Amino acid sequence: MSKTVWTKEYAEFIRKLRQARLDAGLKQIEVAKKIKRPQSYISRVESGSYRLDIIELKAFAKMYKKNINELI
Repeated sequence: MSKTVWTKEYAEFIRKLRQARLDAGLKQIEVAKKIKRPQSYISRVESGSYRLDIIELKAFAKMYKKNINELI
């Protein structure tokens, strides 16, 4: 049994989240300013070192003009 909390499914989710940002034409720093967080937060989310909760995911989906289901 694997001891990691990161799965292939989560890695795919992170890939989709990053791609959604790129598709929206936004840089990490722009996203960070919009949600009033440091750029390092966005970097940690996209690298998988910070795991999002559903409320945070909702904010990202809205900003990227995506349905949450498209990201998960």
